[in-house]
Amino acid sequence: MLNRFRQFWTKVITPIANLLLKLGVSADVVTLVGTIGVCAGALIFFPRGQLWLGVVVITCFVFSDLIDGHMARTSGTSSKWGSYLDSTLDRIGDGAIFGGLVMYYANSNAGDSTLMAAVTLWALVMGAVTSYARAKAESLGLTASGGLAERADRLVFTLVIAFFSDVLNLPILLQIVIWYLAAASTITVVQRTLSVRKQVLADPGNAGLDTPPTPPAGPDPKN
Repeated sequence: MLNRFRQFWTKVITPIANLLLKLGVSADVVTLVGTIGVCAGALIFFPRGQLWLGVVVITCFVFSDLIDGHMARTSGTSSKWGSYLDSTLDRIGDGAIFGGLVMYYANSNAGDSTLMAAVTLWALVMGAVTSYARAKAESLGLTASGGLAERADRLVFTLVIAFFSDVLNLPILLQIVIWYLAAASTITVVQRTLSVRKQVLADPGNAGLDTPPTPPAGPDPKN
């Protein structure tokens, strides 16, 4: 869904990316600072029940995910290392956001709901498994994309609803979204698993893992 707006946001962040490049800031630094900001916003404010403030702080840093990529492409420094660092730190940021919400619901002075803490934790785990399922499939030469809960959609839905849930004092809004994400992420994992199995069954000759051949047996030392 968010890919539809990528062109718009690219126009918005281009001047910022160009300025940072002129100042000698690298894309990796932007990636790291952005992740630290997201984690700080989520883990400092969410557990206290200050959801709207946490969302504002996170939003200020979450656009680093677009800025660093544009900087790398513009400067011609795109690399496997940069891609690895970006993807890895993205998962840390995602974990901090949902982890902060788990702490919010576990706080008796804030969310105060053991059930919602458990559901949010499940949404966190399934979100991580969704990304892993795709990465593992691609490492095997297969595909496992799509589904009900893409990463960017999960992130935006959660932040937007968390903001309005707090501002409007309607905690039920966030609860509904978290229940949806927990279910949607689970379904997405199942969809991707079935997709991989279908691809494997469609090509039995390519179903085995590449393993080194077993060396021929040597002479029996007793002979």
